[in-house]
Amino acid sequence: MLTKERENKLIKLCQELVQNPSNSGEEKRVVEVIKRNMLSMGYNSVHIDRFGNIIGCIKGNRPGKKILFDGHIDTVPVVNRDKWTQNPYGGDIVDGKIYGRGTSDMKGQTSAFIVACASFAEDCGKDFDGEIYCAGVVHEEIFEGIAAREISNYVKPDYVVIGESSELNLKIGQRGRGEIVVETFGKPAHSANPQKGINSVYKMASVIQEINRIVPPETKLGKGILELTDVKSSPYPGASVVPEYCRATYDRRLLVGETKESVLEPIQEVLTNMMRIDQELKAKVSFAVGKETCYTGETIEGERFFPGWHYDENDDFVQAAYEGLKESGINPEITQYSFCTNGSHYAGEAGIKTIGFGPSKENLAHTIDEHIEIEQLILGAKGYYGILKSVFKK
Repeated sequence: MLTKERENKLIKLCQELVQNPSNSGEEKRVVEVIKRNMLSMGYNSVHIDRFGNIIGCIKGNRPGKKILFDGHIDTVPVVNRDKWTQNPYGGDIVDGKIYGRGTSDMKGQTSAFIVACASFAEDCGKDFDGEIYCAGVVHEEIFEGIAAREISNYVKPDYVVIGESSELNLKIGQRGRGEIVVETFGKPAHSANPQKGINSVYKMASVIQEINRIVPPETKLGKGILELTDVKSSPYPGASVVPEYCRATYDRRLLVGETKESVLEPIQEVLTNMMRIDQELKAKVSFAVGKETCYTGETIEGERFFPGWHYDENDDFVQAAYEGLKESGINPEITQYSFCTNGSHYAGEAGIKTIGFGPSKENLAHTIDEHIEIEQLILGAKGYYGILKSVFKK
């Protein structure tokens, strides 16, 4: 159970995490705070991997199933700081809310499950069959699921709880996300004599019109959206030069079962047909590749393709979590996330049974005056505690 002392510990931990800024690639100070707190709360071990993910472990007295709680500890940067009414890194409490960058996305949730897991283990004297893991994940804001691969390889969990905001509802799926790059290649020339060149932007304009005719699939998770988000030409700036290169970026929301090949196939078909008709058109399509430097100095790199996933409401793990939440006094709806999470790796890539549950509203992430209600924070911790009781039958 969550005593008043534990509630205060939870609030203080959330504040301390917020008071240590952690843009993607700058999570070291937050990792240090989490490590110190985990060890003081009785975690058996704390592991920090090459990317800088932190993974705390609590071992039961007997072997059994492994459950992993996942929370990313990187945040998006604070912009328009002068528009905040509270210090974005103050962790100040105003009218029952903790304010600051990451409170809802997702330092509040991470604090909640760290305290909940320690409280559960202490209350039962670690008398359960299995192992509990809590992970603070880096670089999730840059690419969902890439750093999580390192965690699942280390833990090899049977179950995963994604702690992202769900307004205390139980999430059993999400659309995935792909970042698609379409490129056209022209021929440079002086803009006073454009007939001597091939304008890659004109070629791209035609390509975009044809891609816009593609109708992505639709399922109970929603539409497989294909939306143009960016167009860039080169050279830039291009004064008096016919652009020889153009790159268009598309955001593609992925449905369960879609593969890299099936997503690119209709776009490739468009390009192939257009190049057959227009001998001057040279174009290609691929997924964007991200490459970033971790605070450990390690390079993290991955293709921007993050699969969708969905579980049946009657799945054993879904029902165990649901019953645990009900026993905690929470009456959750069973629904899906509207955004992409690390579940793209655990469920979408690795096939590990995964659910999502977390306090706070989904639409508070990345906002000015981001905050989490203390009441929600405490209820979230009780929910995580309840999930553990149900899974380990305590």
